[in-house]
Amino acid sequence: MLLPDWAVLDAAVEWLAHGVWALHWWQLVLLTLALTHVTMVSVTVFLHRHQAHRALDLHPAASHFFRFWLWLTTGQVTREWAAVHRKHHAKCEQAEDPHSPHVHGIRTVLLQGAELYRAESRNLDTLARFGHGTPNDWIERALYSRYSSLGVSLMLVIDLALFGAAGLAVWAVQMAWTPVMAAGIINGAAHYWGYRNFEAADASTNISPWGILIAGEELHNNHHTYPTSAKLSVKPYELDMGWVYIRLLQRLGLATVKKTPPRAAYGAMRAVADEKTLEALIANRYEIMARYAKGVRQAARDELQAMRARSADASVIQAARRWMHRDGEKVPASVAPELARARAASPLLDKMVTMREELRQMWLDTSVSREQLTADLQAWCQRAEESGIAALREFSMKLRAARVA
Repeated sequence: MLLPDWAVLDAAVEWLAHGVWALHWWQLVLLTLALTHVTMVSVTVFLHRHQAHRALDLHPAASHFFRFWLWLTTGQVTREWAAVHRKHHAKCEQAEDPHSPHVHGIRTVLLQGAELYRAESRNLDTLARFGHGTPNDWIERALYSRYSSLGVSLMLVIDLALFGAAGLAVWAVQMAWTPVMAAGIINGAAHYWGYRNFEAADASTNISPWGILIAGEELHNNHHTYPTSAKLSVKPYELDMGWVYIRLLQRLGLATVKKTPPRAAYGAMRAVADEKTLEALIANRYEIMARYAKGVRQAARDELQAMRARSADASVIQAARRWMHRDGEKVPASVAPELARARAASPLLDKMVTMREELRQMWLDTSVSREQLTADLQAWCQRAEESGIAALREFSMKLRAARVA
């Protein structure tokens, strides 16, 4: 029996309003967040850690799921994404960096990050030089790369069918999520604001110690310090959700981790620093120098308290102390005079800053022999322990106990 016309119209209106899957507004919000979370996990685990940096291997089933999901929700072409990201690391903060806020400006990267990415993805030289080793099978050539916009169109149809008119809003959030979070926030804010665990060679920062919203990509300074690590968290209080999923995939036999951040090991303290100490220093230089930075910050706090106790002017140290543990070339020109005045006001801090730079030179100067570097390290440790500065003495003794894990 045929339905009357009004009944068909009523059914059509009902479908348009609610779709096949009628959900309350709050359920729709939670589902949308869940869908975008899957997209971010796909970006960080597959595109970033697996494809761009080869930090882990993925089972073909897991790899293809991520490829298919990214085709549906972003239209990303794997070769293009990996090439642009690898170039970012190779040319970081330089004129050729595709999306550095220090080159293009923070406002441009935050608001037009997706446009910067698209422009670089059309650079054939970038694809040729940095796009190697990415999928090139039949389905990649015939569908994912050739018809990259077809997936997001299919996603729109699916969202409309499932949720009716509200599906358009779900789809819009899905389409905006990666450009805003990855192209804008990660490429922009994570090279401009935040905290740094390590004195990496670039301006990378950790936006937040809890990498949940962007699945661990918030820990960007950690990543730029150890780019080939599958795990982005390094401190006990840091959470990398991408790593949580990688561990789950590992338990299911769908992933094999190739590399994680190195950790300095410590044993019995050697009588003098030797070649093994030098080897441990170079292998774990970021972690060891982070320990040194902690000592500098504590020394600056102690100096401030001492100066205030004797009613001395501590403002010059207060203004410069955040830069005392930084590499010289990372200190802004506008801050350099303040730092110089602070060092002049405190011989203790001046000594720590000077000896920090001497220690850093031991892995920067490639023209010096291993034997000479070992002798330099021994002399450095002796001067540190005879300096009368507790922080230097404790650091040197800890350094003499360092091992390569």
